Amino acid sequence: MRRTAIDLFCGAGGLSEGFRQAGFHVLAGNDIDEAAGRTYAATHPEAVFLGGAIQDIAPEMLLDAAGLKVGELDVLIGGPPCQAYSVYNHQRGLHDDRANLFREYLRLVEGLQPKWVVMENVTGIISIANGSIVDTIKAKFGELGYRVEHMVLKAEDFGVPQERRRIFFIGTRTDAEIQFPAPTHGQYGTPFTTVWDAIGDLPFVENGEDPGVTSYAASPKGWYQHYVRGNAVELHNHSAPKLGQVNLDRLRHIPEGGSWRDIPFDMLPAGMKKAKRSDHTKRYGRMRRHGLSCTVLTKCDIHWGAYIHPIQNRAITVREAARLQSFPDWFKFVGSKTEQYVQVGNAVPPLLGRNVAEAIVRASEIRHGASPGELEGSVAA
Repeated sequence: MRRTAIDLFCGAGGLSEGFRQAGFHVLAGNDIDEAAGRTYAATHPEAVFLGGAIQDIAPEMLLDAAGLKVGELDVLIGGPPCQAYSVYNHQRGLHDDRANLFREYLRLVEGLQPKWVVMENVTGIISIANGSIVDTIKAKFGELGYRVEHMVLKAEDFGVPQERRRIFFIGTRTDAEIQFPAPTHGQYGTPFTTVWDAIGDLPFVENGEDPGVTSYAASPKGWYQHYVRGNAVELHNHSAPKLGQVNLDRLRHIPEGGSWRDIPFDMLPAGMKKAKRSDHTKRYGRMRRHGLSCTVLTKCDIHWGAYIHPIQNRAITVREAARLQSFPDWFKFVGSKTEQYVQVGNAVPPLLGRNVAEAIVRASEIRHGASPGELEGSVAA
């Protein structure tokens, strides 16, 4: 059965890629970010990318792009920009215009009338305005004829080598049961995917080095490296940001798993000399090879978090960040390096998206009396 999807606020296409891996045909995507749109168009040839503000996108435009009629779309997916809800935004709140972009998503739900809806966001949405946004989202979906449930999912529980929490709203206007994916890793069975499981086969690059298109340093080991490599024979986006000498001097004092606390006091940035030892726990953090990555943000800046390579004295590359987000290696990011980091950090990890998509497939199959069985092409060992 041909399952179809359209992705709003698609960015570079992490959620689209997850749904594609689950067998969906993602037929259209929209985003205002021009660089992300170029990445999306290059990596999702089956989809028509419609650039520009979502306020300017009419349902008819999406239906024409997808070749569908009202009510034919299987699932509308997407994550309205999350900065207004993020705990990293200390001015977060309903006053931020971005906090109301979910209403544009709802407008298009009304116009498209998909069978299923999936909306993703940061967990900060739960606490803002005493949870009123969550209640409003569910109530508005209800007015459109959708039953909606929400759940916070941990990316690491699904094989992603990163601590990442996201809230997912799943809704349907069918009479199928709403299901969320069951965790598969950590305490649920398969060991967590570690940082080294994710990047251990990549070649070393020096601080500031740009080797261009390069090759792998070793044969793939473990299911995760086989998954991200697929049939790829070359690497893209694997150049290291250039850190200044003062930061390189600081990095030499930070052991694996260490942080700013390991830097001699007189070498700390002026602002951090005033910090309590309990503050800024992730700043100037060096990743542990056999641990999970911290949340990959839109700026893998060592001043922000634990983005120092486990072994080398440098910040992680875009490709390493993409590996930690579970993007396949064939997925090439375009734009400036800054734009590439933004695209990676804003994305839903494809493996997490895939598990959500598979949960919808199972629910749909049960609804139609088919045996859910196991989906083909499972990537986890």
